[in-house]
Amino acid sequence: MPRVRMTGKERRQQLLDVARSLFAEKGFDGASIEEIAHRANVSKPVVYEHFGGKEGVYAVVVDREMHDLLSSMTTALAEEAHPRLLLERAAVALLDYVEESADGFRILVRASPVASSTGTFSSLLNDIASQVENILGVQFSSRGYDPKLAALYSQALVGMVALTGQWWLDSRKPRKAEVAAHLVNLSWNGLSHLEDAPELRESH
Repeated sequence: MPRVRMTGKERRQQLLDVARSLFAEKGFDGASIEEIAHRANVSKPVVYEHFGGKEGVYAVVVDREMHDLLSSMTTALAEEAHPRLLLERAAVALLDYVEESADGFRILVRASPVASSTGTFSSLLNDIASQVENILGVQFSSRGYDPKLAALYSQALVGMVALTGQWWLDSRKPRKAEVAAHLVNLSWNGLSHLEDAPELRESH
């Protein structure tokens, strides 16, 4: 197949698209510069020229996915609304991303040998949890709960939605709207009936 002439920008985007698909399929360790070059129908030096190596292209792919997911979650939580509605928007935003960017989500949840402490999926979830914590803190204060516990609850909520999204990535059943509704059902009804000072039933 003849090589297609592209501008530098077009070539870079093509290589990112190819690499994204390959990393989702095989993970960082299973992918190679050789295969990226082969699938893009270019020579290996072209890939090195654009990204400097496999770590370079991987870092750009991960960074883009993190930015996309964080943007959608931030948008979902940005407007003032009833807390239940915000919870619903956040759950739908994450499931939308899983559905529309399945390759990207697979890459984010894989263990990454090159991701820094600010480049991992867990740090991304912490960013989202801090936004949820701010919302919960206000709600806790207004209802007489300790606002310092908002951090714990935000981690629990975001973790629940993210893990459910990871499970749904491959199962795709039930429907997205139904999954979101059940997530909201569990979390909202749990939050609505919080005890002021919960204790374990068995003494430890």
